[in-house]
Amino acid sequence: MTQLRRGRWTRSGVVVVAAGVLALGVAACGAGTERVTVGLITKQETNPYWVTMREIAQDEAGEHNVELLTATGQSDVDVESQIEALERMTAEGADGILIAPTDSEAVVPAIEQAREAGVIVIAVDTPTDPADAVDAFFGTNNLRAGELIGAYAQARADRDGVEPRIAMLDLAPGIESGDQRHEGFLEGFGIQDDDEQIVGSVETQGDEERARAGLEELLTENPDINVVYTVNEPAAFGAIAALEAAGTSMDDVIVVSVDGGCEAVKNGVRPGDIDATAQQFPENMAREGVRAIAQAVRGEAEPPSGYLDTGVRLITGDRVPGVESEDVAFGVRNCWGD
Repeated sequence: MTQLRRGRWTRSGVVVVAAGVLALGVAACGAGTERVTVGLITKQETNPYWVTMREIAQDEAGEHNVELLTATGQSDVDVESQIEALERMTAEGADGILIAPTDSEAVVPAIEQAREAGVIVIAVDTPTDPADAVDAFFGTNNLRAGELIGAYAQARADRDGVEPRIAMLDLAPGIESGDQRHEGFLEGFGIQDDDEQIVGSVETQGDEERARAGLEELLTENPDINVVYTVNEPAAFGAIAALEAAGTSMDDVIVVSVDGGCEAVKNGVRPGDIDATAQQFPENMAREGVRAIAQAVRGEAEPPSGYLDTGVRLITGDRVPGVESEDVAFGVRNCWGD
C-alpha cells in the first residue's frame, strides 16, 4: 500500500504533504519512559469513520506508552457531550486532547479553558472557528474534497449530456467541515448557492435516515433530480434508498460523496450507485495526533501548531477527462472500516 511521507512544517505553520502519496509515514518516536495521557473526543460511533479513528488512536497509544481517554457523542451535532468530555479529561490530567468539533464555534470556550490549564488541544477532521482556538488542526482539506466531487459531477453531466437538477444533502450549520465541503462542491461544479440548477437542499446531520427522508421530500416536488451532492457516505446511502424508492434508475443520477470508507467503496462506488467519493484518511489524523502530543510532552519535538493536511483522493469507477482520480481497486486498498 502506498504511503504518504511525513509532511514538513512551513514557516506559516502549514504542513505541506508531498503530492501523489497516501498515508503518513511512520516517524521514529520511541516509546519513552514518561507516561503521557491523551484524550480523543469524536462525534459518534455509528459512522465507521469515527470508529476507525478511535481504533487507530488506541493502537498508537499502545505503541508509545500513552494512556488514551476516549469520549464520543450521540450525533454529529452533539456539542454538549463534547464540552463535558473536555472538562472531564482536563480534570483527569490529560496532557493533550484530540477533538473533532461537532460545533466549530460552540465548543471553543471549553477548548480555551483546557488550554489555559496547560492542555495541548488539536482539532481533527473539523476545524474550530476561529482556527487558532486550538494549537493545531490535523485533517482533510475539506474544501478540496468538495471541489473534487463537484468537478467530477460537472464533468460527468457534461459528458453524458445531462442538464443538471441538483439536490444538496448538507451536514448542519456551524460545522466547518460540512460548510467547506458544500462550498468546495459549488466551486468545483462552477456554480453558486443561488444557481437555478440547485432545486433544493436539506440538513442531514450526516445521518442516513435523515438524508433519505430529506431527499424523498425533495423528490416529491422535483422528480427530475439527476445530481445529488451528499456530505458523507451515510447520507449517500440514504440518498440511494430514496432514489430507489422513487423508482429512479441509478443510471440516470450522478451521486457524489466524501469519506472513502470500505462499505461505500465496495458497496456503493464499485457497483456504480455512488459515482465518486473523495476518500479521506482518519487513521492519519489519529496516528499523527497521538504522536505529536506524546513527543511534545516528552520534549522530543516542538509542540504542534498550524495545519497538517492528512490527504484526500477522488475514487470512482467511471473516470472522466480533466478530473484527477483513482480507481476502485485503489480505493479498496486504502479504505477504512469493514
